[in-house]
Amino acid sequence: MNWNTRVTELLGIRYPIIQGGLAYLAYADLAAAVSNAGGLGQITAMSLETPDALREEIKKVREKTDKPFGVNFAIGQHGRPFAHMLEAALDEGVPVVSVTGGNPAPFFELLKGTNVKTLVLVAAVRQAVKAEELGADAVMVVGQEGGGHLGKHDIGTFVLVPRVVDSVSIPVIASGGIGDGRGLMAALALGAEGIEMGTRFIATKECIHAHPVYKQMLVERTESDTVVIKRSLGAPARALLNEWTEKILQFEREGKGYEQLKEYISGQANKRFIYDGNTEEGFAWAGQVIGLIHDVPTVSELFGRMINEAEQIRTRWAN
Repeated sequence: MNWNTRVTELLGIRYPIIQGGLAYLAYADLAAAVSNAGGLGQITAMSLETPDALREEIKKVREKTDKPFGVNFAIGQHGRPFAHMLEAALDEGVPVVSVTGGNPAPFFELLKGTNVKTLVLVAAVRQAVKAEELGADAVMVVGQEGGGHLGKHDIGTFVLVPRVVDSVSIPVIASGGIGDGRGLMAALALGAEGIEMGTRFIATKECIHAHPVYKQMLVERTESDTVVIKRSLGAPARALLNEWTEKILQFEREGKGYEQLKEYISGQANKRFIYDGNTEEGFAWAGQVIGLIHDVPTVSELFGRMINEAEQIRTRWAN
């Protein structure tokens, strides 16, 4: 079946499926596997320490695939400078960049005069309209079911996606709560022209940096086993429920501020869980889609399954 949308044409990919930025996890093996399977894989730039480390990761992707891929910039990480990292990606001729968190206006200033395709993650209609005004080629719209950082208004994917579709003229990519062919078809029915998945790609064999304990928890837990932390800081984000995140929520209820919370919500606490499998002294991002994750396939197997499921739905609809 024909899977062409404005998103596949924009990015030069076979299927309108994009892998999320996945802090500390989205590196060459996963990105190349997603691109080879027909989607758009991405590297997480701001989880790397230096521009040279990003250049090295980009070269590794190119050794593993000749397909398009992207670099994600999570620019909202407590004001960490990103211009030198973006410059490295542009020097390496990366075809696609995406930006999440923070104000994307300075990001677009640095992209002026380039032909790089730009995607912006948004969680509200107003943000999507602003991204289009700034020159984004497409917006990725994340509903409150998603893992990691979310919008402040608790609007679900099913309502937010068509609201954004009705408000912008650029292609819309749906994110949050999508993990199979049913989610892909639902997103297209809502007017989106592609999907972004994060949590589902963590539970794949090529996400080699994620500890087996983390992956197993994604398989075993249900949609009820996530919580939203950091709401009191104005930066709500969905993570797996465990004693650590319960402690964070307790501190928030007690009115403790960033200084008292920072060691609990730090990148180090995140890495203790996702790298070391230390579930008692850290946290891990996860969306409600964990209720739909039942195994840890290869990326290729996941794509094959999703496309087969989606085409069966298309056939049913046609009949």
